[in-house]
Amino acid sequence: MSARYFGSYSVELDNEDKVFFPEEGITKGDVIRYYQRVGKDMLKHLRDRPLTLQRFPDGIGEEGFYQKKVPEHFPGWIQRVKVDLENGDVQEQTVANKKATLVYLANQGVITPHVWLSRTDELRQPDRLVFDLDPSGDDFRVVRQAARMLQRLLSKLGLAPFVMTTGSSGAHVWAPLRRGPEFREVRAFAEEVADCLAQAFPGEFTTETRKDRREGRLFLDVGRNAYGQTAVAPYALRPLPGAPAAVPLDWEELDRSDLGPRSFTLNNVPRRLSQKDDPWAGMGRRRASLAGAKKKLAELHPDVCKEAVEA
Repeated sequence: MSARYFGSYSVELDNEDKVFFPEEGITKGDVIRYYQRVGKDMLKHLRDRPLTLQRFPDGIGEEGFYQKKVPEHFPGWIQRVKVDLENGDVQEQTVANKKATLVYLANQGVITPHVWLSRTDELRQPDRLVFDLDPSGDDFRVVRQAARMLQRLLSKLGLAPFVMTTGSSGAHVWAPLRRGPEFREVRAFAEEVADCLAQAFPGEFTTETRKDRREGRLFLDVGRNAYGQTAVAPYALRPLPGAPAAVPLDWEELDRSDLGPRSFTLNNVPRRLSQKDDPWAGMGRRRASLAGAKKKLAELHPDVCKEAVEA
């Protein structure tokens, strides 16, 4: 066992040679060092937000689990927030505001932190909106097409869209919001946007939640816009072969012919961040009013929606 120090915080590390990604021989120590290296940029997107932890204590070759409630053995310096549950109970969830927390979580076998779209001081008022672009196959071109259409449509509605590969099969398009509306209103707006695109391009996109009804079309998933739901955190690793990561992009990067949902990994993300600023660094300064966007959306119908995204 060894200790790492982050200011006044000490993190005890153990079993760093345990293999977490069997095909590549990537170890627990490699995962710990990854989160230590990307922590400065990653924490900007985690700060003051509850987390759901996806843990694989014995590596991705063994069964993992999701954990919301803070375990009793977590040290007192790990920040927490009390979350109201649907059944009336209250539970504490982890908040990562320090690099030491990311390192500690990695040592606990956390491969993927999933983040709330709201902050601890107003849990029911999201300041992020997210669309999960879930393709039926492996062709990333349809994901790229959907992301571009969402970019144009959201921009016309007065929002500032940001794009991220998920490290899995698709991409996420996020938009920062001014706080005020609660999740129900935000989700209803997201559903209207998704319906607008699906009606304008019925052969390419769908809002059908059942996979057997999608008929090969890309699923515009807005289900993460709800109280207690999460999205994969920017720069989080995914429990898949190759140790892919969810990585924010500049919109220009989306047009790279070699880009795929798993183009970025544990091995190349730290180098990327040493050579390039985080494309989402200024997201918080681009917050926009949902009310204004709703008003503009109400003026559209499928034909106008199609013209808006193809212009």
